[in-house]
Amino acid sequence: MEKIVSLCKRRGFIFPSSEIYGGLNSCWDYGPLGIELKRNVKEAWWRSMVRERDNIVGLDTSILMNPQVWQASGHLEGFADPLRECKSCHQRWRADEVARDTCPSCSGELTTPRMFNLMFKTFMGAVEDSTSIVYLRPETAQGIFVNFSNVISTTRKKLPLGIAQIGKSFRNEITTGNFIFRSREFEQMEMEYFVKPGTDKEWFDYWVKERLEWYKRLGIKEEHLRLRPHATDELAHYARECYDVEYLFPMGWAELEGIANRGDFDIKQHSEHSGKDLSYFDEESKQRFIPYVIEPSAGVDRSILAFLLDAYEEEVNNGETRVVLRLHRTLAPFEVAILPLSRNPKLVPLAKEVYASLRRSFRSEYDDSQSIGRRYRRQDEIGTPFCVTIDFQSLEDEQVTIRERDTMSQLRLPTKHLEETLKAKLDGEPFDVLPPGATVWKP
Repeated sequence: MEKIVSLCKRRGFIFPSSEIYGGLNSCWDYGPLGIELKRNVKEAWWRSMVRERDNIVGLDTSILMNPQVWQASGHLEGFADPLRECKSCHQRWRADEVARDTCPSCSGELTTPRMFNLMFKTFMGAVEDSTSIVYLRPETAQGIFVNFSNVISTTRKKLPLGIAQIGKSFRNEITTGNFIFRSREFEQMEMEYFVKPGTDKEWFDYWVKERLEWYKRLGIKEEHLRLRPHATDELAHYARECYDVEYLFPMGWAELEGIANRGDFDIKQHSEHSGKDLSYFDEESKQRFIPYVIEPSAGVDRSILAFLLDAYEEEVNNGETRVVLRLHRTLAPFEVAILPLSRNPKLVPLAKEVYASLRRSFRSEYDDSQSIGRRYRRQDEIGTPFCVTIDFQSLEDEQVTIRERDTMSQLRLPTKHLEETLKAKLDGEPFDVLPPGATVWKP
């Protein structure tokens, strides 16, 4: 974990928030490379969940909602963790994180557990009183549930129907830590899949398998993933069944994503509290019912941390340690880096021309600082799958060199075949499949 934290700061993935003022506990800023990685993770999820399916649509709901939403959902009454405070150092701990009655920090005596509501409270309007209280949402799901009828009426889609959302959530966690694993401000990727009662078990099993495979498809090693069913005594009050997709983090197995069968709890609750009929009429069976909901809910930040940890490798090459981030090509901040051999004025025009042509089709970076070896190492460390090098021979034979990140193999090919070759390699074509006029060199 320390190596990942150091790499993220050094290379511009993730910075401590408001660092020049000493930072703010568990708050993080995504830097120039981090924001690209984050956008790519969200795009990969959105493509898999929405764009590649014809029965899932998107939504983007407000962070601030009518407080009655949280009354109906049970958050005002039950969204709490048991808290214990040290009588000596006054540090606070979640009750399930301390095995004894002594403080893990100073060995002082702990108070008896008391419930602590995790929602952030604020005020809307000019007067700060009980009538102006609103909450920062602790999850994105409720915004989907209260819009169920709106989506049905405007899309005219039938069940099963999914509604997906990516957005910020806020929880006043008692304890945070492990870098971006647990923080008070985080981003969720959630989808609520509305189904006919009686088909919920079938769809629950489908989404458990589908969500586990998504992480594998994006390069996370199978041995670092597992499914963990929730025991009866740990199920949320609304859940009929729940599985966690867990990843083997440095601190041990921990949740990446939860897939829950929420039954009809949410729609029924909002129907009763709002007085609005949120039931669904099935034209085929001529029946009206409250749909059941299957919910895959993933954390953007936890996913990013897992992808970084799983991609990080150190290998010794010619007596030197090479750090390489083997990110899946769809997640890497840059797909290709254009590297002139040097800043020689004769090379720059062609290098800039190649860069201008490739940046229209690929996430590209132009880098001409330091030696070519150092630039290769930098691109390896930030996860760029391919580098394109322009050298003096390129001025004569109109050929350039593609270097592959993972094997350091190099492919010399005519410039006219460069774009189509890069596209094929990024789509998964083996590196030793050669275009016309190309040669390959392997270290």
